[in-house]
Amino acid sequence: MESFIKNKARELGFAACGIAKAEAVDAVTQAAYERWIEENHQGDMGYLARNLEKRFDPTQLVPGCKSIIVTAMNYYPAEQIPKEEWQIAYYAYGKDYHVVVKERLFQLLEYINNLREQHGEHAPFGEQRVFVDSAPVLERYWAQRAGLGWEGRNHLLIIPGMGSWFFLGLIVTDLALTPDSPLPSRCGTCHRCVDACPAGALTLHADGTTSMDARRCISYLTIEQKSPIPSDFSAHLGNHIYGCDCCQKACPWNRFASPTNENSFQPSDALLNMRREDWKTLTPEEYEGLFSGSAVKRAKYDGLRRNIETVAQSEKKD
Repeated sequence: MESFIKNKARELGFAACGIAKAEAVDAVTQAAYERWIEENHQGDMGYLARNLEKRFDPTQLVPGCKSIIVTAMNYYPAEQIPKEEWQIAYYAYGKDYHVVVKERLFQLLEYINNLREQHGEHAPFGEQRVFVDSAPVLERYWAQRAGLGWEGRNHLLIIPGMGSWFFLGLIVTDLALTPDSPLPSRCGTCHRCVDACPAGALTLHADGTTSMDARRCISYLTIEQKSPIPSDFSAHLGNHIYGCDCCQKACPWNRFASPTNENSFQPSDALLNMRREDWKTLTPEEYEGLFSGSAVKRAKYDGLRRNIETVAQSEKKD
């Protein structure tokens, strides 16, 4: 069954697939997360402080679950907005990953259940759920437990030989599957991601670990924060009008990145051809045309306009 699942995952476009045992998160990870919340490093993302009992134990989120199937789908774009132009984070170049990845996971789950029936099991099976950044689940923790990679100092999953430009998706299932072996960190003494962070959201500690204050993260400021961007952060935005990839671009492991074959994540010519003056005059109708079905909708038109105006004002001062 395990080989079947991994082979089908690759057929469906996933670059990696692994399996973890569904059990409570280890005490060190729980304590670090609770400390992060206590320090209010989640900012306005209040949902991250809720449902901790489920976040720390998937068996409370999905009763009766025994295994977690973790997948990774590449989104690294073959073509990119020119470096000198205003930037959109790569993950938002194409269609909304929540929809694309979840659709493939449901297809994978259908294949799994069909095989179960062929082996003599009968539906309905125990509770099984698909998650794509849509529930109180520590995705990167489970990806590491499933042997896909490790959580880098930028707090993103790094897959050896591939890099970090991946969307993670999970199937939490009642199947008792053989788990894969976790991978240790291979960041060594490197801290290029920490050095590259524009607003100092990453702090390197003496023991080699890092903490991340979302309130200083450009992605948080341009996407999650709904209030005006504080003036002391506006200069840190640089030319980023939606999200930020600086810590990933600085990571040496991303020299192994290869462009995605997933058409849904490819940028449109219209997006690639956007220039400063086009962004400055962006209308709601043009916004809808550019970002229909895109993750950029999370910031909404008004949020993107706020970012555009903040970056434009900052460049004027320079």
